[in-house]
Amino acid sequence: MILDVQKINTYYGESQVLFDVSLNVAEGEVVSLLGPNGAGKTTTLRSVLGLTPAKNGHIHFDGTDVTHMATHDIAQRGMGWVPDDRRIFPTLTVDRNLSIASKRTRFRQWKLNEMFEIFSALEYLMGRECENLSGGEMQMVAISRALLGSPGLVLFDEPSQGLAPKIVQDVMKTITRLKDEGVSVLVVEQNAFSALSVSDRVYVMDMGRIVHEGQASTLLDDSALSEKLLGI
Repeated sequence: MILDVQKINTYYGESQVLFDVSLNVAEGEVVSLLGPNGAGKTTTLRSVLGLTPAKNGHIHFDGTDVTHMATHDIAQRGMGWVPDDRRIFPTLTVDRNLSIASKRTRFRQWKLNEMFEIFSALEYLMGRECENLSGGEMQMVAISRALLGSPGLVLFDEPSQGLAPKIVQDVMKTITRLKDEGVSVLVVEQNAFSALSVSDRVYVMDMGRIVHEGQASTLLDDSALSEKLLGI
């Protein structure tokens, strides 16, 4: 397992948000984390990345205990992040945003020309300031930025949020390509069908707890179970 999360409990101030959350992601595997708004999905990603540290429990990434490690140190070890609000530098060009992100880890190193292969429009945006990009273009930059950091695992938080259906398809195709290239993915997504269609396994959260774990294909094929767990 490239990621192994065991019984983490996370708080915002005095309020507990995660309750004994356990999940794992194998090398080259795509795993979805689904559930209603406020279930604790984004907090789980933030705990894994050290942005909202778990109070107790254990998080191992690539064989190292990163539970109490600083976020920048976790990132240097090869964990990438595509946040729901993109968080690119708006006043810098696309080229500058991507050059800042480039680094080496023990994992596969991605090249800029490969980003152009994945997102054909990206090459023509390199000189544009990011504040002048559309939502879909910003997502291209956010995903490319994560890949240029040579990740072994990429955390996606609501990658389809606010995007046109065609861009959503492109994002999901990118996730499939990452799997084919041996990069692991943990994706939080409100568009459950899109996420399940590219995932190997799925966890479902509710009220800060994992309430279901299984194969993604099972939820796709079992409409009664999907309706019970996800309302779809």
